[in-house]
Amino acid sequence: MTFHPELVAKAEVAVARYPSLAGKSVLITGGGSGIGASLVEHFVEQGCKVGFIELHDDAAAECADAVEKSTGTRPAYEVADLRDIAGMQEAILRLAASTGPFSVLVNNAGNDDRKPIEDITPQYWDERQATNLRHQFFAVQAVADGMTKAGGGSIINMGSISWMRGAPGLVFYTTAKSAVMGMTKSLARELGERNIRVNSIAPGWVLTERQVVRAKAIYHGKFTEYLEAQCLKEHLLPPDIARMALFLAADDSRLITSQTFIVDGGVV
Repeated sequence: MTFHPELVAKAEVAVARYPSLAGKSVLITGGGSGIGASLVEHFVEQGCKVGFIELHDDAAAECADAVEKSTGTRPAYEVADLRDIAGMQEAILRLAASTGPFSVLVNNAGNDDRKPIEDITPQYWDERQATNLRHQFFAVQAVADGMTKAGGGSIINMGSISWMRGAPGLVFYTTAKSAVMGMTKSLARELGERNIRVNSIAPGWVLTERQVVRAKAIYHGKFTEYLEAQCLKEHLLPPDIARMALFLAADDSRLITSQTFIVDGGVV
């Protein structure tokens, strides 16, 4: 991350070590950039066998190269479009063949493009649900049997606080992200007897490279405006989300399930 180096420095705190994560197989969707790339790096640093799925081949290779350079371990990855459920599930099977059955799934992938309600077509609505919600369920479906046979696991779905605030301009996104909480609770109930925990994380506005570009276009670079809504006056960065995911994946949270954890600096 090359922007605001003083913010990046604040995010580089000493990360807790979770012995229970060492050797575990972890699947991360949307792992090539932003929060996803940070998730990949943090789980590799814990000694996990990480496989990730990314839509863009160049982003996937760049992430794998960077993580290998910083940790000495290269994560496995597959290039796949998560809107293609059959293709996604085949990619998961290929990754599991190299890492072993997954004990942890982080359903991270999503896209919060904006569009006024007058421009939303039924086709666009369906595509946005496929981008932000549908693949999460079918990724769970793909890993559940392996987790069951392995004795359990942890599933972490990525939500958002955008629906809690009623954010304008992306009703299709807020609809999908509000559904993540309901899906999480039902899956936790259904999979609990298999010793599979299901939780979700609802981030606030995280300053990824993509969000910085968007902020400059929409908010004219006035990043401090958003801080007025936060209790803590520091911008969220991808590692802030990754560290919550580490805790939820580790045995330290072994009796925590069916919950949504808000990481937003105190906006909601």
